[in-house]
Amino acid sequence: MRQIGYAETRGALDWAGAVEALRQGHLGAPPQIDDSFLGPAEGTLLNRSCFIPGLGYGAKAVTVFEANAARGLPTVQGAMLYFAPEDGRLQAVLDSRLVTEIKTASDSVLGALCLARPHSRELLICGAGAVAASLIEAYSALFPSLECIRLWNRTPARATALAERYADHRIPVVAVSELAEAAGQADIIATATLAREPFLRGEWVRPGTHVDLIGAFKADMREADDTLLTRARLFVDSRDSTMGHIGELAIPLAAGTIAASDVLGDLRELLGGAPGRRDDSDITLYKNGGGAHLDLMIARYIVEASGG
Repeated sequence: MRQIGYAETRGALDWAGAVEALRQGHLGAPPQIDDSFLGPAEGTLLNRSCFIPGLGYGAKAVTVFEANAARGLPTVQGAMLYFAPEDGRLQAVLDSRLVTEIKTASDSVLGALCLARPHSRELLICGAGAVAASLIEAYSALFPSLECIRLWNRTPARATALAERYADHRIPVVAVSELAEAAGQADIIATATLAREPFLRGEWVRPGTHVDLIGAFKADMREADDTLLTRARLFVDSRDSTMGHIGELAIPLAAGTIAASDVLGDLRELLGGAPGRRDDSDITLYKNGGGAHLDLMIARYIVEASGG
């Protein structure tokens, strides 16, 4: 059994390889997945487990403590167990940061490759944490037409600090303070926050934009308002892991703002040939639910790419 940490492994991985691992994973057998949430809203234990024939078994347990940033600690901490498909042998224990970082951004970029305009030039990222940093890198690697990446955060100083970290990036990364203006200029908007109330308004988003929603992962969390949901063509990474317990969809579904039939496809369907974007005027919206099946696909990729 191997222990796979972040520092010694991250350099062996690349975004194209991770995205391809997700693509191939969705072309195989469907997964069996299960999630559970324990604890209060401000300190949650999230357990995710999955089995995929041919890929193996995985179980990830992480805590999510929103106040940890002020303590100088990671918001998300935990580990993932990867078991071999042939005999159930525990093959690796992986740092959850490594799995989650690669999984989350790769999920979003694969969705964008299916739905965004291929020659998108302007990317807006809402949020300034670890996920936002990985989105800068992943989108830059897979969207060569990008010319500018803008960062917005409720705390402007955090957006400025993240932009400064990427001062030498091949694509200019700049912090912005006016969200409405930046949203109206973007070809792709990616949100990676812990918001519980919608902050991205549909009236700001111009035709042709692709919206990539990442942050909401619990029933009381949302990032986009009802106007955006009703204007956009809606897609998810997995119907099973997004429709029931994530507020981004569960709240407007319960209110009758949208219907289940308004979700037009998930990654398995899109990669199987289901229609996504119809033309350059469509607003497409993709909910990244980050389910356990994606963790397992990426864990398998990490084990193999790191010499396992």
